[in-house]
Amino acid sequence: MFEIIIFSFFTGIIGTGIGGLIAFIYKKPTDKLISTTLGFASGLMLAVVCFDLLPHAFDTGGLINGILGMVIGVLLVTYFDMKVGEVLPDRSNARGVDYIKMGILMGMAIAVHNFPEGLAIGTGFSTSPEMGMGLMLVIGLHDVPEGIAMAAPMSIGGLNKYKAFLYTLLSGVPTGIAALIGLYIGKISPAVISQSMGFAGGAMLYVTCGEMIPRSRSIYVGRISIFGMIFGVIGGIIITRILR
Repeated sequence: MFEIIIFSFFTGIIGTGIGGLIAFIYKKPTDKLISTTLGFASGLMLAVVCFDLLPHAFDTGGLINGILGMVIGVLLVTYFDMKVGEVLPDRSNARGVDYIKMGILMGMAIAVHNFPEGLAIGTGFSTSPEMGMGLMLVIGLHDVPEGIAMAAPMSIGGLNKYKAFLYTLLSGVPTGIAALIGLYIGKISPAVISQSMGFAGGAMLYVTCGEMIPRSRSIYVGRISIFGMIFGVIGGIIITRILR
């Protein structure tokens, strides 16, 4: 059991951490590169949420539970959106602060998302080692684009790259905690898992559609962000379908 918990922690941490390595790429990115990257990260998140996370939520606990979780997720992240900016210290670089806020909001959504993933790993291992290992591999791969979507805005906003990377690692910690709970519970309520996944999906959709996509379109006049988003969606589809 101890090995399962350790592997589950590493699954979430390494998955988002690999995506978080993008923080080390950015130094002084151009507006064109920022627009492309935000568009690509937005496309990745849209694909993961719409083709993987939400369908799983609906299949697990039904349409009503999934949508209920989505509504709660949107409302809560809307509240955080209004409050997070008030606690960010430096408003002298308003554009940079907005990017950091975007990354923080995405990190909150990812941390929530990782909890039901950890529950799935724990309950999978309680069923069979093969199922648990399969879920662990797929979930770790799915976490990579989430790390990108979290680290890219933080790095663009001027946050220290080591801090941005550390935050992406911390967002994966709930996976291991939830795996421990899942092992003990064995068969967690499908309604709870569905609502948790819906919550995370709604939160991610709010940040992606309300923050990342509009900003990717506003900072550079052109179609490059659209192409970035399209390729992001394609990448997300590959991750959610081919690697399932």
